[in-house]
Amino acid sequence: MRWLLPLLCLFLSLDAPAASATAISPPAVDKVLVVKSERRLHLQRSGETIRSYRISLGKQPKGAKEREGDLKTPEGFYWIDWRKPSEKYQLSLHISYPNARDLARAKAADVPPGGMIMIHGTPLDDEYPEWFFHTLDWTEGCIAMKNDDMREVWSLVRDGTLIEIRP
Repeated sequence: MRWLLPLLCLFLSLDAPAASATAISPPAVDKVLVVKSERRLHLQRSGETIRSYRISLGKQPKGAKEREGDLKTPEGFYWIDWRKPSEKYQLSLHISYPNARDLARAKAADVPPGGMIMIHGTPLDDEYPEWFFHTLDWTEGCIAMKNDDMREVWSLVRDGTLIEIRP
């Protein structure tokens, strides 16, 4: 009977780390969905939205990106293919724009497709506070969000995650 209490304690201590690791591990995100007309970015797992954020788009938010410099945010299916901290925009996740369809459209129009489309945070600017940027479309085609939101997305989205950008 004396051995029962130590055995119970040992059993509970072995089970505790696994339970706590499960409790604190972030949810697996298998898709990022951007709905431009709603100015929303949704993190999804198995088709269910698990987080949603307000975003800003390119200065010309209507329509798909057609060429470099058109200030539009792309539309279509892409991948989050790499990430980097950014001195100007906090953290950034690169979107694999242009895809094959974008390249074909740009080639047919004999224009460069552009690139370096990112999901990124908001600049820290003494003249303009973060809320100023968050209330308008201000990027050159990227998807921008509040820095707190960007830090959360950075921690939940892995490289190789599918991103769909809808009108």
